[in-house]
Amino acid sequence: MLAMFRRGLFYTFLSIYLKEFLSLSVWETTLYATLPMIMSVIFQNFLWGPITDKIQRRRTFIICGEILAGTGTLTIWAVHFAFYNLYIAGYIIIIGLSFVEMFWSMSNIGWSALISDLYPSEKRSRIMGQLTSLGGLGRIMGIFIGGALYDSGFGFRNGPLFFVASAVMFVSSIPMLLAPEGGVDTEVIEKENSINDQDNQNYLFIFVMFIVALIFINFGRNSIAVPYSQYLSLDSGFNVNSIMLSFIANMRSVAAMIIGFTAGYLSKKFGHSRALILGTSIGIVALLITALTNSLQFIFIGGFLMGAAEVIIYASSYAIASILIPAKMRGKLFAVYNTTFFLSWGLASTLISGPLINILINEGKSEVFAYQCAFLIGALLCIIGLIIFVLLEIWLKSENNKDVSP
Repeated sequence: MLAMFRRGLFYTFLSIYLKEFLSLSVWETTLYATLPMIMSVIFQNFLWGPITDKIQRRRTFIICGEILAGTGTLTIWAVHFAFYNLYIAGYIIIIGLSFVEMFWSMSNIGWSALISDLYPSEKRSRIMGQLTSLGGLGRIMGIFIGGALYDSGFGFRNGPLFFVASAVMFVSSIPMLLAPEGGVDTEVIEKENSINDQDNQNYLFIFVMFIVALIFINFGRNSIAVPYSQYLSLDSGFNVNSIMLSFIANMRSVAAMIIGFTAGYLSKKFGHSRALILGTSIGIVALLITALTNSLQFIFIGGFLMGAAEVIIYASSYAIASILIPAKMRGKLFAVYNTTFFLSWGLASTLISGPLINILINEGKSEVFAYQCAFLIGALLCIIGLIIFVLLEIWLKSENNKDVSP
């Protein structure tokens, strides 16, 4: 809840601050998500993942990651505030967040492995859904407080948003002191490896194709993550203020709260694979509604559907990954799984939506049209990912293997 509170408070308004207050272009604003996520992926895959597999310590990684990230966030504000050139200050934030993610990724890989350490496979989708639901509540509070503190950019420039976000990181490490350390012993590793050998002889190929499908799905739905707030605040478009933007963004969180507690039921009743197909389909509809409507009421509906899709995709895909990943490789392969989510938050905007929006605007197209085209491309990417996953399911059934998701 505290982690999602911080993300809602800080990142909902950061792209607007970079674009409108610090005068970065649409493409440049996407870098605040892309470069930090690249650093997160590199360190999860090549450093923290292998280390946590070797020492089997999860809680320690989470606590260290939160404390170091909180300290780094305060440092970013102090350095960026010292620069009177606002354009340079924007890049200080981007570079600073990249360094913060090097250490905050310790926390990300720690909790991903910890859930699988603590819960059996049949409970993981339910647990992830419930955690996401509680996170939605935290995000709602964070977005409302962020909207109140934003104050046309001065909430970032003068520090309140940085201070609150940093404080939350420090506080969020306290509950983890009461959590188990996590990790698995040799007997559990041998037992789960035996199960994987029997049930998933082709698990590596299945896992790779599953990851490819997730890349398209997550890149599609998250390619609008950075431009979304900018689109809603366009003078030529909906022209919403920070408070109204808070309400719209929180529709996503409300959906996460409501749907989160039913995600486990959906996976249990229909299977993890069908739940993932359902979540992706909802995400596609949400993107199409957002791209094609000129009604603020439908923007709210689209936001709700985005939240519903997110929690269903998150819970079902995590459950599938946890079944495919051997216990002894949870750190390394969950880092790969996390990559599909973390890179999609920034890289998709930097490589796809950001350049597309800039190109269309430079060619004389309206800003609204440019953003809407980016949303449609996001829907197309989701469709490609959905097709890949469905084809994988069909192949598995034709090979008389078990469904990817028991």
